[in-house]
Amino acid sequence: MSGLFSFHLADHLPALPVLLPALTAVLLLLIGDSDARRPWVRRIALASVALGAVFAFRLVEQAATGTLTVYRMGDWPAPFGIVLVIDRLSALMLLLTSAVAVPVLWYARGGWDSHGRHFHALFQFQLMGLAGAFATGDIFNLFVFFEVLLIASYVLMTHGLGRERLRIGLQYVVLNLTASAFFLIGVALLYAFAGTLNFADLAVRVPQIIAAGGGEGTVLKAGGLILLVVFGFKAAMVPLAMWLPATYAAASAPVAALFAIMTKVGVYAILRVHGVVFGPEHLPAVLLPLALATSVVGVLGALAAHTLPRLTAWLTVASVGTILVAVALHDPAAWSAGLYYLLNSTLVIAGLFLLGELVAAQRGPMADRLEPCSPVAQPALLGLMLLLAAASTAGLPPLPGFIGKLMLLESSLAHPMAGTVWTVVLAVGFLTLVGLARAGSVLFWSVRPEVPGGSAGAAPGLLAPTLALLAMSVALSVFAAPVQRYTAAAAAQILDRAAYAQAVLGDPAPNTVRPYRVPQTTPEVRP
Repeated sequence: MSGLFSFHLADHLPALPVLLPALTAVLLLLIGDSDARRPWVRRIALASVALGAVFAFRLVEQAATGTLTVYRMGDWPAPFGIVLVIDRLSALMLLLTSAVAVPVLWYARGGWDSHGRHFHALFQFQLMGLAGAFATGDIFNLFVFFEVLLIASYVLMTHGLGRERLRIGLQYVVLNLTASAFFLIGVALLYAFAGTLNFADLAVRVPQIIAAGGGEGTVLKAGGLILLVVFGFKAAMVPLAMWLPATYAAASAPVAALFAIMTKVGVYAILRVHGVVFGPEHLPAVLLPLALATSVVGVLGALAAHTLPRLTAWLTVASVGTILVAVALHDPAAWSAGLYYLLNSTLVIAGLFLLGELVAAQRGPMADRLEPCSPVAQPALLGLMLLLAAASTAGLPPLPGFIGKLMLLESSLAHPMAGTVWTVVLAVGFLTLVGLARAGSVLFWSVRPEVPGGSAGAAPGLLAPTLALLAMSVALSVFAAPVQRYTAAAAAQILDRAAYAQAVLGDPAPNTVRPYRVPQTTPEVRP
C-alpha cells in the first residue's frame, strides 16, 4: 500500500515547471498584496522562480541525452489522456523562460511590483502559461496555455495604469482575442478530419490523410495555414507585427522584458505544429519572403524610433524575422542556427528593455526620448552595457549574435534564395548597429547641461539583473560549441516525427485514420 502512494520528485519533474508557478500564484493571492506583506510576497515569488530554473536545468540535462520524457496526466495513455512531452526543444525553451524570469523579477522588486496590485501572482500565472505552452503534448492544451499567458499579460500590460497604457492595452486585448478565435477554427478543422489533437497522433494521421489526397487533405492543409497565420501573429511576423512596437513600448520595463519571450512562443508553435505534425515540407513558400520582410521592417522601424523602448520593440520584430528566416529554410542546420540566435536575441532584448529604464531614470524630463539632455549619472557603465547589447544584436564577432547569424548564412548556401538571405541578414545587422549607435550617441554624447537630469545612479538591485541578462548572452559565446551541439540535436529531434510518435503513443496503428468514429453499418434486410 505504501508503494501505491510513494512520491518520487524525479517522476513528476515534467509537470513541476507548470504546477510550481500555478501553486505559487494561488498562495500569493491568499497572502494578499498589502505593503506589510509585500516583503514576504517578494521572497516567495523569487524563490519559486529560482526553483523553477533548477527544474528547467534538470530537464535540459535529461533531454540532452536524447531522452524524450512523456508525462501522462492521471496515467491515461495517449492520445486519450493529456500528456506533457519534454524533448530537447521544450526543455530549452523552459530554461530560457527561467533565464529571463529570474533577473526580470529581481529587477521588478526594485519598485515596479508596488505600482499596482498582485504583480507577483500575475507574473507567476504568466510563467505557468509559458511553461505549459512549451511542455504540452496536444494542440488544444497549447491553445489553453496560450490563453492563460495572454490573460496574465493583459493585466501585466496595464500594470501601473496610465492613459496611454490603457489605450494600447485595449488594442492588444482585442487583437489577441481575434487571433484566439482563428486558433480555435484551425484546431476544429484538425479535429474534424483527423479525429485527434495529440501532437504525436496528428503526426501519424495528418500525413496519411494528406497523402491520400482528396478534399480532407486540402481542408487539413487549410487548417494548418490558419494556425500558421495565428502563430505568425503571436510571433509578430509582417504584416501582422504592427501591434508589437506600441504594446511593448507602453509596458513597464520588467513587463516588456518578460514579453521578450512571448514572441518566441509563436516561433515555438510553428516549429512544433509544422515541424512535428505537418512536416517542414508543407511550410508555404511565402514564409521566407515574409520573414525577410519582417527583418527589414523591424530594423527600419528601429531607425525611425524616437524613444529607446520603441527602438528596442522594433528590434524585437527584426530579431523574430531573422529567426523565421531560419525556420523558413526548413533545414536542420538552419533550424539549429535559428534556435541559437533565438536564445541570444531573447536575452539581449530583455536586457535592453531594462537598460532603457535605467538610462531614462537619469535623464530628467527627456526620460527615454532620443533627444539631447544632461549627462547621465553613470555614463561609462550604462554606455558600455548599451555597446555590448548593440554589438551582439547587430552580430559583431565574437559575440553570440555573430555566431548565430554566421550559422544561419552557412546553412542557406544551398538554398535558391541564398543571395537574398545573405543581403538582408547582413544589411539588417548593419542598420541595427547604425540605429543603436545613433541612440547611444544621443543618450551619452549629445549633452545639454542646462537641462536638468537625474543626479543619482541606478541601485545595485536594478543594475545586477540587467547585467545578468547581458552576461548570459556573453556566456552563449563562451560556451558556443556545446550550445550549438544541443541546438543541432534539438533540430534533428524535431524532424524525427516517427520517434516522437513512438515515444508518446507506443505502437500507433499506422493504418487507422479515424479511430473515434463509429463505422456506419448497413442494417441486415431479411426477406
